[in-house]
Amino acid sequence: MNAYEAALPATTSTQTIEQRIDALDWSQVERELDQYGCAAVPQLLTAHECDALSALYSHDELYRSRIVMARHGFGRGEYKYFAYPLPPLVGAMRGALYPHLVPVANRWNQAMGIDVRYPPKHADFIRRCHDAGQMRPTPLILQYGEGDYNCLHQDLYGEHVFPLQVAVLLSEPGRDFTGGEFVMTEQRPRMQSRAEVVPLAKGDAVVFTVNSRPVQGTRGPYRVNLRHGVSRLRSGHRHTVGIIFHDAL
Repeated sequence: MNAYEAALPATTSTQTIEQRIDALDWSQVERELDQYGCAAVPQLLTAHECDALSALYSHDELYRSRIVMARHGFGRGEYKYFAYPLPPLVGAMRGALYPHLVPVANRWNQAMGIDVRYPPKHADFIRRCHDAGQMRPTPLILQYGEGDYNCLHQDLYGEHVFPLQVAVLLSEPGRDFTGGEFVMTEQRPRMQSRAEVVPLAKGDAVVFTVNSRPVQGTRGPYRVNLRHGVSRLRSGHRHTVGIIFHDAL
């Protein structure tokens, strides 16, 4: 039994998480993505599943690399990219979330005049990434302590980029930490930037735009650029799992 299997509740299986994801109100998620560029998904994971994933952070054998943000000017805090094979729950979330987001991604690209279209199955998209040399897995766990933060950024790792990603909060606001809100900014042409703060509870997810999305204007759709980050932690510790659908060079 590996570290992941030892930590995971016996009631959780990949089939369980897939069924949970399929049962979500995806029409509401799509409406919020179109309107705001992000959408909250309450209780994607149970508290026990969150604790199991958080407990993996100290098991270095599960990861391909560790990034200390301050060394690169990314902020303060750190994160680790999982190695393949991914923990089953992480892999199941990645595979089950992707097909529900493909219609939005393809519709957005069409509206923005981008020729790229995404296949229905995540395995086929990963094969496209790997054929282009993007071989390194990108799902990750982030860890923040008091005073840590994540600068506004975009997760672009190569030519092939899926325009949406998902983050799940693994810690409990107000108990495990204070501060540390998920923040997104939208840069609109010839206008001031718009900020969006998404309040999350433990187990909640946020689906959000990786780089750009279409906005309907008086003369048709136009493209806006988005960045995301995490505000400064006032106290405690915060863990998040990030599900990025494209692999990295």
